[in-house]
Amino acid sequence: MTTSTRGTGRVPAVLVLEDGRIFRGRAYGAVGETFGEAVFSTGMTGYQETLTDPSYHRQVVVMTAPHVGNTGVNDEDMESRRIWVSGYVVRDPARVPSNWRSTRTLDEELAAQGVVGICGIDTRALTRHLRERGAMRVGIFSGDAVADEASMLAEVRKAPEMSGADLSAEVATTEPYVVPAVGEKRFTVAAVDLGIKGMTPHRMAERGIEVHVLPATATVEDVYAVDPDGVFFSNGPGDPSTADHAVSVMRAVLERGTPLFGICFGNQILGRALGFGTYKLKYGHRGINQPVQDRTTGKVEVTAHNHGFAVDAPLDKVSDTPYGRAEVSHVCLNDNVVEGLQLLDRPAFSVQYHPEAAAGPHDAAYLFDRFTSLMSTVPMEGQRA
Repeated sequence: MTTSTRGTGRVPAVLVLEDGRIFRGRAYGAVGETFGEAVFSTGMTGYQETLTDPSYHRQVVVMTAPHVGNTGVNDEDMESRRIWVSGYVVRDPARVPSNWRSTRTLDEELAAQGVVGICGIDTRALTRHLRERGAMRVGIFSGDAVADEASMLAEVRKAPEMSGADLSAEVATTEPYVVPAVGEKRFTVAAVDLGIKGMTPHRMAERGIEVHVLPATATVEDVYAVDPDGVFFSNGPGDPSTADHAVSVMRAVLERGTPLFGICFGNQILGRALGFGTYKLKYGHRGINQPVQDRTTGKVEVTAHNHGFAVDAPLDKVSDTPYGRAEVSHVCLNDNVVEGLQLLDRPAFSVQYHPEAAAGPHDAAYLFDRFTSLMSTVPMEGQRA
C-alpha cells in the first residue's frame, strides 16, 4: 500500500529493511510511505520500461546504476498503462534530463503517479546487503510519514510477503483486446495476460500474428473461442505456486496439442503444468545483462530478466511428464538456474526471460520466430483435436 502527496522538495526520507538495516536519504518522486519487497535491478538503461513492467507489482526496485533519470520520461516507452513498482531507490538522480524524446523528468513522473522513492543513499551497499541476506520486505518513509525507527520497522514487518502472493489478476487486463497483425495476417494467437508488457504482442504482430489478449481469469473456452493457431502465456508478478487457474488452462492447451509459448511467469506455469516444482530465489534475476545459454544451439545470449522465482527441474536429463518428454532448454550461466523448458513430443516451450527486448538486448528475438515456426508446422487438425 502506498500513501503519498505530489512533489518532494527533497525532504528527508528513510529506507527501512525488515531485518532492521536503515538507510537515510532524500525523497524522490512522491512524499509519503510505501511498502514492498526490496529487489535490485542491474540495468544501466531502460528504467522507464522497468517501472511500467507489471511484473514489478508490489516490489521496491533498487537501481544498481548510480545515475538514473538522464533521459527523462516520454510517452512512447511505457510498457503498460501505469507505473507498477511500489517504490523506487536511486543513488544520484539526474538534475536535468537530456534527450530529444523527453517530455518530463523522472522525478515528476514518479510524483504524478504517487510512487514514493528515495535518493542519495549508497545503493551499492544496499545491493550487497540484499545479495547477502536475500530479498526482503522494505518500507520507504518521507515527510510526515517519518517516525521513530522502531515504529517504522514494525510497519515494514506487517507488510505482506511475496511468497504466497497471487497478483496476476491485479495487473492483467479486465477485458479482452486485439493487437492486429502488421501486414498480412498469418496466424491467430490467444495470449493469456498474467502481467503482459506492451512490446510482447507488438513483437508477435510484426511477424504477421493477430494477438487476442485475454484476462488472467480466461477459461479454456475463452482461449479456444478465438480459434487460435497458438497460445501464449505472459510474464507477471507473484508466486507461481498460487497460479492454479493458469496451470489448469495450460494443461488443457497441452492436451489439445496447440503450439504453446510462455515467458517468465509463463515459464513457471509450464513447469508446474509438467509436474515440476517452483521455488523462491534468494535475490532473483533483474536487469538487462543476464547471460543465458540456449542448450539447443549452444549459443549464449545476453538477456533481460525480472524474476524472483524459478522452476525446479533437472538440468541434465530428459524428464517424463504427462505430456511426453521434457528437458531444460536454457540455463543461466551465473548460477545454473533453469531459464527455459521444452517438450520433445508436443509443440510447447518457454523461457524465463524477456525476448521482446524492452528494455534490453535483442539476442533472444529469435524465440518469436521459433513460435511462428511451431505454428507453421503443426497441422490444424492436430491443434483442435
